[in-house]
Amino acid sequence: MRFLGVIFDKKLTFLPHILSLRKKCEKLLNILKVLSTTTWGADRICLLRVYQAIILSRLDYGCVVYGSARSTPLRKLDFVHHSALRICCGAFRTSPVQSLYVICHQLPLYLRRKMLSAHYYFRTQSVANHPLQHLSLPIGLRRLYLARSFNILPFCERIKTVISHAGLSDVTIKQKDSFTFPPWDVPCFSYINPFSSFDKSSTAPVIFQQLFASHRHQFSSFDSIFTDGSKSEGYVGCGIIFPPDTYSYRLHASCSVLTAELVAIFCALQKIAASQQRLFCIYTDSMSALEALCHADKRMHPVAEDILCYMRELQTQGFNILFCWVPSHVGIVGNEQADSAAKAASNV
Repeated sequence: MRFLGVIFDKKLTFLPHILSLRKKCEKLLNILKVLSTTTWGADRICLLRVYQAIILSRLDYGCVVYGSARSTPLRKLDFVHHSALRICCGAFRTSPVQSLYVICHQLPLYLRRKMLSAHYYFRTQSVANHPLQHLSLPIGLRRLYLARSFNILPFCERIKTVISHAGLSDVTIKQKDSFTFPPWDVPCFSYINPFSSFDKSSTAPVIFQQLFASHRHQFSSFDSIFTDGSKSEGYVGCGIIFPPDTYSYRLHASCSVLTAELVAIFCALQKIAASQQRLFCIYTDSMSALEALCHADKRMHPVAEDILCYMRELQTQGFNILFCWVPSHVGIVGNEQADSAAKAASNV
């Protein structure tokens, strides 16, 4: 039986689906072979993009479901993956598979299936009352599966093992039902960029320092706050300079730099809420964080959504908060201090 493009057999081995998927993908390999002609063909980056669009996307679709198949049938798809990578990078047939993964920056399919399954699991856990949230094996059935290792565990148990091995068992997943803001009341966020006319690579740091001094003279009535995020190997942190105080916070190692930058901004807003002053300007060197705040939709970063909600609450209390982008590592004192505070938190 075929349901939403996935073939279900009577014993749920998913072998018919895997064979059908491999046959379709092998035909699509011919497109890569044509495009990889040495005289006029595309380069490795273009070939990888084509592969990801027309072949890898098919392998990804439904992998959360058919990933419960035995390892032997699943290995039939590895041939397609390896053949495509050899075509994209021009490797010999005798080239080790591990070298293909390194050159093409691709994961093995079994790791990719685990990654996509983890992403799906986290999405389901963020939705209130999702059926998978409270789905787990009874103790009796769990003992049965442990006693019979040849039985395939259900998805809810397999993914818990994957998350545990990845060190993410202690991660708290934020609940999110729907977009916070209705379409007629989406907040309009903007930021100041007094350095937009200058290229950092061809401009002396002293020019940026003078521009910042001019900007501060123009907004001298606004108290300045500097935020920054940092990520090193295994550690993530953020720093806030709220003169005369300095704050450093360490985050979970799985957080991205963008998350660290947004958390720093959110913590700065919390410090502002306890202040008697009403005029503030938050300075950050993360353009991606500011752009994330500019695009308010249902797919926006959850911390960015919290920032917009908190800003609206502060505005109703009479606060006037501006945001300004500053270039990093050009000698702007507050930004350098925030960078040091963030690195100090990530190295604790």
